[in-house]
Amino acid sequence: MKNGVAWIDDINEMTVNGDLENLPEKHPYPFIVWEKKQTNFQASVKEVINKTTARIHFHEELPFGETLYLLWGEKKFPIYPGAIVRTKWFDEKYADLDATLGAVCSKTSTTFSLWAPTATEVRLALSESYYHLNREEKGIWKLTIEGDWHGFPYQYEITVNGKKTLVNDPYAKAMMPNSEKAVIIDFSRTKQIDEISTPRPQINHLQDSIIYELHVRDATIHKNSGVKNKGKFVGLTEKSTSTTHNSSTALSYLKELGITHVQLLPINDFARVDEINPDTTYNWGYDPLYFQVPEGSYALLPGEPVSRINECKTMIESFHQEELSVILDVVYNHVFIMEESPFEKIVPGYYFRYHKDGTLSNGTGVGNDVASERQMVRKFILDTVDLWLSEYKVDGFRFDLMGCLDIETINLIQKRCLKESQPIMLLGEGWELPTALPSHKKATSINSNSLKGIRFFNDFFRDTLKGNLFDSSDTGFVNGNGHFIERLPHLLSGSVLEDYGDPFVSDVTQSVNYVECHDNHTLWDRLQLTNPFSSDKDRKRMHQLATALTLLSQGVPFIHAGQEWFRTKNGVENSYKSNDFINQLDWSKRETENDNVEFLKALIRLRKKYEVFRLKSKQEIRRRFHILETPNPIFGFTLLDDEVDFSIYANPTKRDCSLRLPSSGNWKIAVTNYLGDSDNQQTIVGEFMEIQPYEIVVLQKLRKSADLTFNSQIGSSVEN
Repeated sequence: MKNGVAWIDDINEMTVNGDLENLPEKHPYPFIVWEKKQTNFQASVKEVINKTTARIHFHEELPFGETLYLLWGEKKFPIYPGAIVRTKWFDEKYADLDATLGAVCSKTSTTFSLWAPTATEVRLALSESYYHLNREEKGIWKLTIEGDWHGFPYQYEITVNGKKTLVNDPYAKAMMPNSEKAVIIDFSRTKQIDEISTPRPQINHLQDSIIYELHVRDATIHKNSGVKNKGKFVGLTEKSTSTTHNSSTALSYLKELGITHVQLLPINDFARVDEINPDTTYNWGYDPLYFQVPEGSYALLPGEPVSRINECKTMIESFHQEELSVILDVVYNHVFIMEESPFEKIVPGYYFRYHKDGTLSNGTGVGNDVASERQMVRKFILDTVDLWLSEYKVDGFRFDLMGCLDIETINLIQKRCLKESQPIMLLGEGWELPTALPSHKKATSINSNSLKGIRFFNDFFRDTLKGNLFDSSDTGFVNGNGHFIERLPHLLSGSVLEDYGDPFVSDVTQSVNYVECHDNHTLWDRLQLTNPFSSDKDRKRMHQLATALTLLSQGVPFIHAGQEWFRTKNGVENSYKSNDFINQLDWSKRETENDNVEFLKALIRLRKKYEVFRLKSKQEIRRRFHILETPNPIFGFTLLDDEVDFSIYANPTKRDCSLRLPSSGNWKIAVTNYLGDSDNQQTIVGEFMEIQPYEIVVLQKLRKSADLTFNSQIGSSVEN
């Protein structure tokens, strides 16, 4: 209306924006008209702020989903729901947590359900026809259509705030290419993952996990990957792939490493990549569009929705067949463009977080924050988690910017995950971000005591080893001659013991230790920045120190794909939309740096063989983890297994140093990044040894015997 609009702010409050001049003195009191029922509601002027803004008070509860007007003299203002959608009253009145939303399809009919309490009309656009949905309780619109509609595209035409909009279903399970339209899916006619023949990999305790972060396209797109279907879901199903010189690649390589979990960067439908021509653009996937749909650019046939689903399922099943669990990187904290999101089009103002002054919250830094604390937002997230667990059989979730989500939502996700037969890994970025949610409600590491069983990326571990992330010249322990050595007792013991420092998390099972991930510079590129005058040989030793300490520390280790062969992105810090040349896993380099790959494998074997490297309680850490006296800045600690003593030493300097071992005897070298050099031995006899520049060494000794046969299943030879 040309006069303006009246927005419902709260249960009895409304703001009128528009032309408020020349209101008649004889009729100062407005009233609300519900034309459908030919009913008026009493209203009164609370405050006229200026000639364009006034506040109105009304005395009765207004009906949502109906056409309402405010009559004020001869002026007529349409009434639309405004900030009221973000009130507790609205959530309590309209949330329906038991509703089944989306298109539920069988061979005989499909039922369409959409939660749109502020809409005045909803029509289904299907097969060139329109069908009216019926409004039911709690603002849910529903319609059942007879027939077999599996594979048919559909949309909703929704009337909200006086405007008709064609919108896709946020609960869509499949999409046409480039998210053009949602597609009806009967999951009984997609690939079925048989839990008997292909069970989830068994894991006794999540503390035994070793996580490897991987991007689907990066993993196989390199010309020397030996993979036929490069850059696709099914590329990661191909077995026995190799380089031209017969070094293992892709799925076979991941199996050989000994890792337990593959963490995939987002594989749900995301923006910025043309799904028809995926080679023309690149993206990590942190611009989510449809959360319950596999990404089309990773599909061989993006225009065939069922095939896309099946290809994704086959990839997950193939990982399981190799005893590898799959963690999905999920982005529930924001959407790509809020104004274009189906959430905002269907229930404007509800799904996103606002400050008290009415401005959008932007703690994510991308323009919007999803309001996970609202009931129907939380329900959508839980329903999405349930789908990936039940239909795709994934084994975990990594929450992007988890500190923007609320504690209750994360705990409810964990409650759902506990229903699975195998432990489900939940981890996330628990940073404190400036989102419009009180700090005590945020799923941050500071609040880890309220998030039992949830793991957090340990940025203190990362920055201590290689320097402050946000200062490209800062150095840490491995590249700064032992800088921050005073932090190591705290970090390597799991970041939980008050004996060594302020706890990062409340329990050792909550720390995820890492020095490299998809974000920011790779460790190799970082070392080139911080140590420009060091030789490549020395930088490789520093790199090995950092990676080894990650795998030898208490907590869950996290390795970025290619880290084990000094992955570089040619100095690009933020490669989220860089090309394949920058982002691809270079399988030729995997060959040339195979010694370091074997070094990583040896560390993994050691960690998996001895439980003392993955303790599960503060009490066990206090009993078995002890700091050793060493010349500064050499760092040493001992781990006391039931039958074997381990002594681990790290030298962050360019000089040799003499060490006194904690006891005399025959100490066998289990792992070192120097073993194989002519002046080194596999056994240290007595209680003294020399540690070489940038060396990391793990010594082991049987407690009840002076002789210990070297374990060839663990030992590794590394020469650079």
